[in-house]
Amino acid sequence: MVRAVGYIDGEIDVLENIKVPVLDRGFLYGDSIYEVFRTYDGIPFMYDEHYQRLLNSASLIGMKVTHGPKQISDAVIETLAKSEVCAGDDVYVRYQITRGSGPIDLNPDLSEGNRLIIIIKAVPKWNPDHYTTGMSLAVPVLRRNSVTSLDPNIKGGNYLNNILALAQAREVGADDCVMLDSHRKVTECSNSNVWFVIDGKIVTPERGNLVGLTRKTLIDLLTANSVIAEEREIDYDELKNASECFVTSATREVMPVCSLILEDGSKCSFASGGGPKTRHAMQLYQQMLVNFKRDNADQALF
Repeated sequence: MVRAVGYIDGEIDVLENIKVPVLDRGFLYGDSIYEVFRTYDGIPFMYDEHYQRLLNSASLIGMKVTHGPKQISDAVIETLAKSEVCAGDDVYVRYQITRGSGPIDLNPDLSEGNRLIIIIKAVPKWNPDHYTTGMSLAVPVLRRNSVTSLDPNIKGGNYLNNILALAQAREVGADDCVMLDSHRKVTECSNSNVWFVIDGKIVTPERGNLVGLTRKTLIDLLTANSVIAEEREIDYDELKNASECFVTSATREVMPVCSLILEDGSKCSFASGGGPKTRHAMQLYQQMLVNFKRDNADQALF
């Protein structure tokens, strides 16, 4: 069993003993960026792509990242050694860079320099029913932050918008939310990308969301297999015409959706376990992972 451990500025301990200073700007203001990757048979999945996305987040908030990819990977390997991970296990790795500590003042120039935090634990075990039947979604009243206020491609530590939207969805009995922007366009779920089949085509929102790496991988897979996957604006009013729905993320992979509660309380129901296009997407993704593990066995961290 993987022991949950953490790293903060060179110190490694069991996760519950890791403490962030109260003057850290990530704690005080959400002034931080992060990435999450997972392993398959000990092989880190899309490590380089995650680091490049971290740099993009940093550029969007004007943060100079002082930790290079090798420095982070060395720290991850050092932390993994304390997690008692062994062959057959797979881990969730979150690395977060805050702007560091400083006085209680919004001015980022007063920070004392980056702080690196790493969390390693077992890969989340999602409810198996979410794959055999599907998860449920709901459209909350709360709207997604405007892209001109807080760019969703800042993968940062400020998640209050998502938390409140998720809470509203949970209040009506759903597992997660589908957030709209102020123009009633679909953006994303609380921490995953969302997809629909509308008029026989697979579509996913083109803006107002984090450009997910799993999402990009699946688009490439579908395209390579002659399946059209469109990135486009999706109006709320189109959702009642959707015949299928699924979500993607690094830890969920491709997860079917069985129902969607709309703003007026009405419900769209989808095929249990996903319709034909959802199941095809799931199969393509799983075959890609089989190939990935076969072709990258020499990259295993443990």
